Amino acid sequence: MSRYAEVYAAWKADPQGFWLEAARAIDWVEPPTAAFDAGAGTYGRWFPDAVCNTAHNCLDRHVAAGRADQPALIYDSPVTGTKAVYTYAELLAKVEAIATILIDRGVVKGDRVIVYMPMIPEALMAMLACARIGAIHSVVFGGFAASELAVRIDDAAPTAVITASCGIEPSRVVPYKPLLDTAIELARHKPATCLILQRPQLAAELIPGRDLDLAAAMAAVAGRRVPPVPLAATDPLYILYTSGTTGQPKGVVRDNGGHMVALAWSMTNHYGIAPGEVFWAASDVGWVVGHSYIVYAPLLIGATTVVYEGKPVGTPDAGAFWRMVEEYRIAALFTAPTALRAVKKEDPEGRLALDYDRSSMRTLFLAGERADPDTVKWAEEKLGVPVVDHWWQTETGWAIAGNPVGLGLLPVKHGSPTVPMPGYAVEILDDAGHAVPAGKLGNIVIRLPLPPACLPTLWNADDRFRRAYLEEFSGYYKTADAGFVDDDGYLFIMSRTDDIINVAGHRLSTGGMEEVLAGHPDVAECAVIGIADALKGQAPCGFVVLKAGVDRPRAEIEKELVARIRDKIGPVAAFKLAITVERLPKTRSGKILRGTMRQIADGETVRMPATIDDPAALEEIRAAVAARGLGG
Repeated sequence: MSRYAEVYAAWKADPQGFWLEAARAIDWVEPPTAAFDAGAGTYGRWFPDAVCNTAHNCLDRHVAAGRADQPALIYDSPVTGTKAVYTYAELLAKVEAIATILIDRGVVKGDRVIVYMPMIPEALMAMLACARIGAIHSVVFGGFAASELAVRIDDAAPTAVITASCGIEPSRVVPYKPLLDTAIELARHKPATCLILQRPQLAAELIPGRDLDLAAAMAAVAGRRVPPVPLAATDPLYILYTSGTTGQPKGVVRDNGGHMVALAWSMTNHYGIAPGEVFWAASDVGWVVGHSYIVYAPLLIGATTVVYEGKPVGTPDAGAFWRMVEEYRIAALFTAPTALRAVKKEDPEGRLALDYDRSSMRTLFLAGERADPDTVKWAEEKLGVPVVDHWWQTETGWAIAGNPVGLGLLPVKHGSPTVPMPGYAVEILDDAGHAVPAGKLGNIVIRLPLPPACLPTLWNADDRFRRAYLEEFSGYYKTADAGFVDDDGYLFIMSRTDDIINVAGHRLSTGGMEEVLAGHPDVAECAVIGIADALKGQAPCGFVVLKAGVDRPRAEIEKELVARIRDKIGPVAAFKLAITVERLPKTRSGKILRGTMRQIADGETVRMPATIDDPAALEEIRAAVAARGLGG
């Protein structure tokens, strides 16, 4: 029996008592006497009188408690053929070395440090070093365009930048240092220090006075102790930039105290992970998943985390994930639905999964975008473990809704991330702010206050925070997602509110149409967008990628897809256009760039998305829509 209903009810009955009890899992310099101050900040602040340090909770306390020799971090890089394991004691020593260098270069509490690195252990070490001395880290994807990096340098005004000489992709080496140098030239703000990890694949030229060889500097200060700096629970831990609708990135702020409390609670109660177990979030530290569940949450509870410098397919094949599970005895894997669809596309029968011992893996978690039921069912069948979809955002930092493994699994409903987690009072409202009945599509909102770990504001932009998230629905946080709650209280996330299309006055979810298209036996993945239509206002258009080995005529499959929508959703959808393509344009985390695809189909000016994985994919979409007479 799941304890979910009992635990959620306990939170509703006494929210402050619930989170004060959860806070007992954290080591405090000064423990909280109050859970929440409703009069502080934009909507209130968590643990306002507490003092703590995140790096101490991730490292020192575990070393002191007897986990010094336990693996803390496993590094596996199929693109370089490199593997390494760091114990808690070894990771602490590396973090103290970087912290020492930062201190020696004048970085103090409250200063910002940009981390611009590939998926290597030093990225985590840099983040934890900042946390140790009270500097505020802002991670930017390694290899991000110089212009985008410059915008973030100007907004965060960092004292230092920590980077590597290059990143490694399966087919190329990406030089980082020239991008950093160009970004600093473009930026108004000039960081005083750049720490450069020289990778053997490509050495970077260092600028005297500003640049420092990170590995050499770490070796020179090895053994120097750096005590963790006491910080207010409300002090910022990091800034993470997410896309802004105006093109100006939004700096999501995360605090120290509430972040630790919620993440530690989630590892035990949502993910069902115990100290000493291996937890792998197959993401990138540039994304919020990497911050929360590669760097911080596993280490907060004394588990082992994994840093993987590779891809779900192509490094070397679609069995890469299952090789990792066998080799490191991984208890739970957390990845994006897109990664799973890529594996399914290359290995639709799941044969490669049979080549590896996956007996250690209890659960597969999915998040990042909507998990279509067809892919979830495929994974359940091929892997034989529970596949748990859950829903959260960069802004929240942890799951808004999920199926709490640690409290006992609830019955699965395909297409639903299940139920709200404690702390989240989720409601569905119409555009006027009125509650809608069960089963009816509407705006998903969260009643204030948001729980611990959610953003208290945007960096240096309280007013923008209020306008973007709090003003449209008074007393609520606007998720900008659309969906519904069924009669059992299960939440269904159908699409971003921007992806709800209006076809002749009917509000339709593109996510619902994608679910139908994904159910076709030849379809690996798909995306539905609303394109301009002179008669109906908008009309749906579906882009589909076929599974490997499908050799039927594309026109025949496209006709079947149109018929499926008509049969499953009805003529009201006015679905007449399905276009097969080789791939969909995506961000580096695997999110499909539906908004950019719509701009192309409507012939609008397209601004290259900063997080795009491969810009050439947009040209393929442009050619595909032009062949159908779209795109202006």
